[in-house]
Amino acid sequence: MNTKIISTILLILISTLGHSQITSFDEIKTANGVLKIQPIVHGSLVLTYNNKTIYVDPYGGFKAYKNIRKPDIILITDIHGDHLDEKTLDSIDTSNAIFISPQAVKNQISSKYKSKITVLDNGQGVHRLDFFIKALPMYNLPENPPSKKHPKGRGNGYILTIDNLQIYISGDTEDIPEMRNLQNIDVAFICMNLPYTMSIKQASNAVLEFQPKIVYPYHYRGTEGLSDVEAFKNLVNAENKTIDVRLRNWYPKS
Repeated sequence: MNTKIISTILLILISTLGHSQITSFDEIKTANGVLKIQPIVHGSLVLTYNNKTIYVDPYGGFKAYKNIRKPDIILITDIHGDHLDEKTLDSIDTSNAIFISPQAVKNQISSKYKSKITVLDNGQGVHRLDFFIKALPMYNLPENPPSKKHPKGRGNGYILTIDNLQIYISGDTEDIPEMRNLQNIDVAFICMNLPYTMSIKQASNAVLEFQPKIVYPYHYRGTEGLSDVEAFKNLVNAENKTIDVRLRNWYPKS
């Protein structure tokens, strides 16, 4: 059997496997290596660089992570169950993981995890392993009176410096000034789910203002189902064709 036929068979097998068997990923070249990006589910993703693995808001249960390297760093953005999911945390090996979170998460999380946590307030940053991690505000508008869903100061978005790349993770937010004023973002993960965060129009308008090189719509399941991420992509690229809008499967069938 020749190599071409074998490759075709492998591609067919991979395409038919469920989420529990295989998780797709993207690779982005950095100055000194390759960053691997793996969508998991909803607002959860895994970043791997130089044999170090970062879990963002681990959620969705053990099966989603069983074929993925254990975390070196865990970032948690907020206190809600799709971000702070202790059932998932309990199911994965966090024995050597560094946790980074806002104070509200440390206040709420079980005592067994508290000693692992480095708290970052909005605007603070920290070097961990080979990365610099900075916390940004994430909140609903208007800022005042504070939103009951996501008041300013409770949760964190994050900017990660990984080699020469700047990676922005929005967390649960609307199109706040702190997002619109971002500069030199290489990869952005942008939420869009009503009524909790923002509409695709708000999200596209903000993206067009701060102009990341690559943007992933994520966290887009709301009360009315999934947001129209194809329409989001069209809104962005109608105004700026150079922004690479990447649509991935954040809601795999089990």
